Amino acid sequence: MKRITLPHYGLPSRLGYGLVFGGALVALGSTFTAWTWTRRFPGNLTVTGYPGGNQLITLAAALVVLLFALGAVGVPGLRVLAPRGFAWPLRALTLALAASTWYTLLAIAVELGGVANWEPGAAVAGIGTLAAVAGVFGLSTGVRTTTAAPQPNTSAATQRTTAAAPLLDTAAAPQPHTAAVPQQSTAAGPQPDTATAPQQGTVPAPQQNTAATPQQHTAPAPQRKTAAPQQNTAGARQQNTGAAPQQGMAAARRRPAIVELATIYLLVPAAMLLFDYGLDTGNTEAFLAYALAVGFAAWALTRAGLTAWFSALTARHRGATGLATVVAAVVFVILQTDDTYTTTADNILVFGTAALGLNIVVGLTGLLDLGYVAFLGVGAYSAALVSGSAFSRFAHVSLPFWGAALLGTVVAVIFGVLIGAPTLRLRGDYLAIVTLGFGEIFRITVNNLNGVSGPDLTNGPNGIPAIPDLDLFGWDFGRSHHVLGITLTRFGNYYLLLVALIAVVALIYAHVRNSRIGRAWVAIREDEMAAAAMGINGFRLKLLAFGLGASLAGLAGTVQAHVTTTVTPDQYQFAGTAPPNSAFLLAAVVLGGMGTIGGPLLGAAVLYLVPEKLQFFENKQLLLFAITLILMMRFRPEGLVPDRRRSMEFHEERLAEEQAREAVAAEEAVA
Repeated sequence: MKRITLPHYGLPSRLGYGLVFGGALVALGSTFTAWTWTRRFPGNLTVTGYPGGNQLITLAAALVVLLFALGAVGVPGLRVLAPRGFAWPLRALTLALAASTWYTLLAIAVELGGVANWEPGAAVAGIGTLAAVAGVFGLSTGVRTTTAAPQPNTSAATQRTTAAAPLLDTAAAPQPHTAAVPQQSTAAGPQPDTATAPQQGTVPAPQQNTAATPQQHTAPAPQRKTAAPQQNTAGARQQNTGAAPQQGMAAARRRPAIVELATIYLLVPAAMLLFDYGLDTGNTEAFLAYALAVGFAAWALTRAGLTAWFSALTARHRGATGLATVVAAVVFVILQTDDTYTTTADNILVFGTAALGLNIVVGLTGLLDLGYVAFLGVGAYSAALVSGSAFSRFAHVSLPFWGAALLGTVVAVIFGVLIGAPTLRLRGDYLAIVTLGFGEIFRITVNNLNGVSGPDLTNGPNGIPAIPDLDLFGWDFGRSHHVLGITLTRFGNYYLLLVALIAVVALIYAHVRNSRIGRAWVAIREDEMAAAAMGINGFRLKLLAFGLGASLAGLAGTVQAHVTTTVTPDQYQFAGTAPPNSAFLLAAVVLGGMGTIGGPLLGAAVLYLVPEKLQFFENKQLLLFAITLILMMRFRPEGLVPDRRRSMEFHEERLAEEQAREAVAAEEAVA
């Protein structure tokens, strides 16, 4: 491998880091001063002495920038913050600081009528963030090292020639009596002085003949003596400069099991608290500043290698990760003081459960289903009809929750099989069109089952209202309960039920994905013809995926009917300004990350939360939705929580560059 060094010019290191530290400290200090003179701007930024509103976001971003800057200058113990280096993570974090701060400053100017409404603290904050950005982007990285593949005529000979010296000499400069030849000299052609470094018992050969088999200039017997050491030395050198350092670095990342478990139990609740802060933002200005800061910070964590490290950590401790997630979810409902955001969380969990079912069909099997929301409606209507509602056609029937859930799941599976059996022999766009038609047929059918256009079953467009609350093992979900000093409201009760439900669904999904059937689904997704050639019954397995995905959506629908207390046909459309609908369900899977568990849940949370928080977009929410998908497909096509295989497929060149950099770093570490 040939290394090419390119000079990179910029600010002197002391000046660049001085701007970063100074700008971050100035921005941090400005949060303790007033940014505006009036309370008309949300968040009360008029107080001097402590931060408030969006100033808290600037304060947190400045602290993180300072922490990473300390790691970049070599403070002991902070190297773990950026396994892949501090350059780009520090840039992304300073952008997070500048973007969130300047958005707030511009919002003050726009909403209050000009920059005259800024207090001195606002100007100081803006100048500080700009100084930090200028410093980090002006920093000189010294020498930028890239790698180039060796040319065909020097690939084998160069490695053998450079490996001819003993292994001890590869870690230091060549000694006077060493036969090691610099690599660039080998590739350049015959050199009169460097080609005549003889070894004992070997006739010196011209330099140009090192890329071929031994010529007449080399004695056969001595060549056999030196050939084995050359090959063995080459192998040893490759092992020591490549595999061993990489294994050493991997081992260095590993910590004792108790430390790794403690890390999981700390980071997962911390992520939940961060999500809760964004959910509790009471105005659009605070939410947009939060979204900008979190977006750039996520980019920084990815470039630092922390997301990959945490993914590997959770993969080693799947049980602990699941338990920590459930505990964090329970803590969330404890932190809520009213039903405002618990209602949103309930809808997100219903949406996420259905998205997990769609992930089996789209993410694992590769089938494009555009009418999946119909299965959610099948489960909801099935539960509503047997809920005991006075407006139900079967008002005299009132099944317990487990009976309604079982009925909704079974009916959804039946519909899935009936639709899938004649259509799953289609592929690609044709299957998508058929499933889209099924979704619209379901909505039109339940809209017409009103006793006029068809049988009296669903009350037509009026739907089935007044669905009673659940009563599970004597626990009335419609009443508030006090447990250990904690008040659980109606939506808090349903939230805990949905957390338990989604835990079961995630467990089922994980076991199916890692089973023989799951591997067969992945094989069908990658290449159905090749899978069939290996003996996989594609039609049967696709039908199984379709039925299992429909069952999970039907199960989610049975809970949704009791949460919303009303089921109407217009809730189950192909597209709309708010979820759930088929377009948003598919987008949640793609946006979050196909083939993963956390991806659809995160995608569902983002797609449900953003339209609710950005109410000022009104009828332009679909435009925002389209722009988000375009940006995701351009910059992160594998999703927010990518599957490892899909991430490697989308970023082959970047991964190759990272491996090359690691190899160069390993060689330098040995040298």
